[in-house]
Amino acid sequence: MSLSPYRGSTIQGGSVRPRLDRPLSMGSATKQTAVQAVTAHALTRSKSVTPSNRRPNYGPRNGKDESGVSGRVRVAVRLRPRNTDEILADADFGDYVELMPELKRLRLRKNNWDSETFQFDEVLTETASQKRVYEVVAKPVVESVLEGYNGTVMAYGQTGTGKTYTLGKLGEEDTAGRGIMVRAMEDILADTTSEQDSVTVSYLQLYMETVQDLLAPEKDNISIVEDPKTGDVSLPGATLVEIKDQKSFVELLEIGEANRFAANTKLNTESSRSHAILLVNVKKMAKLKPERELSSLNENGSNIQLSKNHRIPTIRKSKLLIVDLAGSERVDKSGSEGHTLEEAKYINLSLTALGKCINALAENSPHVPIRDSKLTRLLRDSFGGSARTSLIITIGPSPQHRGETTSTILFGQRAMKVENMVKLKEEFDYKGLCRRLEMDLDRLIAENERQNQAVLDAEEEMEQKIQEAQKSVMEAEKKLATTLEEITAEKLRLQKEHMETIYKLEQEKAVREKLEKELKEHTQSVHAQKEKQMQNERAKYQRELEDRKLKHQQEIAELTQRLEVELTQREALEKKMQELEHLVKQKGRNESGDHEQILLLNAKMQKESDLKEKAEKEVKDLKNKMSLAAKDAKEENSKMRDEMKSIKHDLEEHLKQKKKLENEIKNLKHQLLNISYEADETRKSIDKEPTRTSIGSSTSPPVPPPVASVSKPVNNAVCESLNGQRATIAKLFEQVGLQKILSLLDSEDMDVRVHAVKVVANLAAEEANQEKIVEAGGLGSLLSLLQSSEDETIRRVAAGAIANLAMNEINQELIMAQGGILLLAKTANEAEDPQTLRMVAGAIANLCGNDKLQGKLREEGGIKALLGMVRSRHQDVLAQIARGLANFAKCESRGIVQAGQKKGRSLLIDDGALPWIVSNASSEASPIRRHIELALCHLAQHDVNAKDLIAAGALWELVRISKECSRDDIRTLAKRTLSGSSVFQSELRKMHLTHE
Repeated sequence: MSLSPYRGSTIQGGSVRPRLDRPLSMGSATKQTAVQAVTAHALTRSKSVTPSNRRPNYGPRNGKDESGVSGRVRVAVRLRPRNTDEILADADFGDYVELMPELKRLRLRKNNWDSETFQFDEVLTETASQKRVYEVVAKPVVESVLEGYNGTVMAYGQTGTGKTYTLGKLGEEDTAGRGIMVRAMEDILADTTSEQDSVTVSYLQLYMETVQDLLAPEKDNISIVEDPKTGDVSLPGATLVEIKDQKSFVELLEIGEANRFAANTKLNTESSRSHAILLVNVKKMAKLKPERELSSLNENGSNIQLSKNHRIPTIRKSKLLIVDLAGSERVDKSGSEGHTLEEAKYINLSLTALGKCINALAENSPHVPIRDSKLTRLLRDSFGGSARTSLIITIGPSPQHRGETTSTILFGQRAMKVENMVKLKEEFDYKGLCRRLEMDLDRLIAENERQNQAVLDAEEEMEQKIQEAQKSVMEAEKKLATTLEEITAEKLRLQKEHMETIYKLEQEKAVREKLEKELKEHTQSVHAQKEKQMQNERAKYQRELEDRKLKHQQEIAELTQRLEVELTQREALEKKMQELEHLVKQKGRNESGDHEQILLLNAKMQKESDLKEKAEKEVKDLKNKMSLAAKDAKEENSKMRDEMKSIKHDLEEHLKQKKKLENEIKNLKHQLLNISYEADETRKSIDKEPTRTSIGSSTSPPVPPPVASVSKPVNNAVCESLNGQRATIAKLFEQVGLQKILSLLDSEDMDVRVHAVKVVANLAAEEANQEKIVEAGGLGSLLSLLQSSEDETIRRVAAGAIANLAMNEINQELIMAQGGILLLAKTANEAEDPQTLRMVAGAIANLCGNDKLQGKLREEGGIKALLGMVRSRHQDVLAQIARGLANFAKCESRGIVQAGQKKGRSLLIDDGALPWIVSNASSEASPIRRHIELALCHLAQHDVNAKDLIAAGALWELVRISKECSRDDIRTLAKRTLSGSSVFQSELRKMHLTHE
């Protein structure tokens, strides 16, 4: 019995999952019997597989048989954008090709009255991104290849219509431009693993009916081999490269593209002269299903079952063909001659053979001429075979190639009728299963023997441990009972202590809080009393010092007087004693009474002498005390004089600093007044809308003019005055510094604030100063003035300065982050002065030009604020409003085009801006009309807004703009918008109007 590598018959026999309660001992005979049984059963087992979760995008299932499921060839058409030559050559012709992507239809105009419509699986416009082309054309095929089906992606069309760009673009500079080959390999590598799966690639070209290897140019005539049983086509001589990462695949494509034949023709500067074929072989391990188990009978007739881990591993083999056909061409248009002419003959010959095969398959002809060309032999599996096939046909928009475009579309229509019988290819890896079973069986036998011995040893050890454990349990129970009693008692004691501790802590906390309060009050009172006491003690000390000084002076005077009296008495006594002694000497012996009197007098004199010495000693002590007191008083007076000098010096320095600051403020105010006066004089001669100007007065605009505005001449006197003003401001900026100027914004003097904000606004008009102002906090100060100030001049000039700062993208994000749009909207609602409204409208218009801020701008009321300022009816205000709406619409349009997908209708329409836009589209004021026309054109570029535009009457304005607009770019945009919108065209036809 022959064994086919693919599963084609049903499963025979059932399977029962084995269950082993105890280890089994198996000998070598049992092992050999089990392996033989499994091998024999595996050789007789196969299964028919049909896909259970196919993608529904491949058309209806018309029928199925035992070998596979039918699937129609899917065809998509892609329109190439016009190039420069076609734009010039087709200027006088209408559009020949009309796409209806929503209906998946394409219409070819034969003339102004007749056209033919074709239905395809996908219709891709000239703006379709490479990612979208891949997702709708090739991604379903790639997913099928990863599931185990063969797949083909092929590009067909006239030369120069973008086949190679669609399939083989590498996207080295711009990743968004990657073609189908690169994107397909990314998905394949992401879904495969290097351990179990493998991905190999061959890159070939069919050149003049010879198959050549692009990776090995020396292989220039590779033979095509067909399997007589299965019909599979193979190229055994082609180079086969295994791919591990995306980088190596891109390098491989670069090598292949370098070896591919190309030539310069009139239709294409790099026309491919060969059919390129990228062959990707995917070998992937399939996920195992629970029901796939093996079972067989052993020699005794019992059922041998394999566990869940021993299922047969399944391998899925599939291949992906990506075919870049050479472009069909007419010799008279391409200008081919010589060798290029021979190449064109072979190209057209192989494409003709391919067309015949597709015609035969579409008409169910009994004979399909597969062998007429090597190209049809290589694509045998793609058309009428077992592969899922997607065909993308590329066409050009120019009516000059009407015949080639029609032929390409008819080729695609015939290809859509071809049915393929899709098959899933799987193989069982029986040898690997047998090796794994033998290894597991040996391991189980050894494990069984070890387990039997371990069970015996464990039983003996277990009995011993049980006895020991019983003793331990009894002892542990006794200990546990004792421990529980102790723990219970300890727990009660700890709970009681815990409650007492909590009570004490609460009392201590209350006492502590009370003490802290009393301490705080006492500290304050003590501090006050201490200061008062120090003052009282100082005054008391002064009084006591004076009193003591007077008292000492009085005591000294008294002691001096007493001393003088005593000295006088002593002299009198001495004199009297001398007289007595003299009398004694004269009379001789005196009576005893006289002698006693003399002794008394001597004693009295001695006593007086002692009193004198004592008095002198006291006088000396008093003099020492007086000198010490005088010295202390002198030191205290000196210290107080030093403190008075220091305080006086500090007061003088403070007064000097205050006077200096007053002089600086006076000078700044004077300079600000001069600059303000010069700015007011200068702005009288400046045009209303210069490109960028300073804000010295209420009439100078803070924002740049629209993109296409016409600049007005400014005379030399005005320029010199403006330059002088800027020089003065720059000089002030250098001398004073930005921080001091910004600090004057908070001045209490209203005039100082007004002139300071004017200087800041003039500085903000220069790009070089804007970053410095923002870093120094100037933006926050301006927003604060806008919020808090009630002066109309300050709010007007602050709004102008914010508008100048809003011309920088980084500053725009900062303004939004600091709530600037809310403040501007509030000012717009409260202000009535036209110049203030113009400044606010200019600031919001600048913010409308930022793509990232559109959602937040609308949420915080920016659009509502713009529309609310329409009440002013001032021409300059309306011009800024129109510019803001145009910027917003342009950013919306650019965002939708870059994203490559449709969004909801415009936010401007949701906020009710459309009626005002339509009513002012024909305004007599040129700036208003120009911006409104631009906004209408951008809104009309997307069909989701078309119904609202038609209902509001904007269609008539678009027609007028396309014919009467003075600006060529806006007029061209309006024409392209009307011609590219099926909704507008349908409405015009209803009104019996045509638009050229």
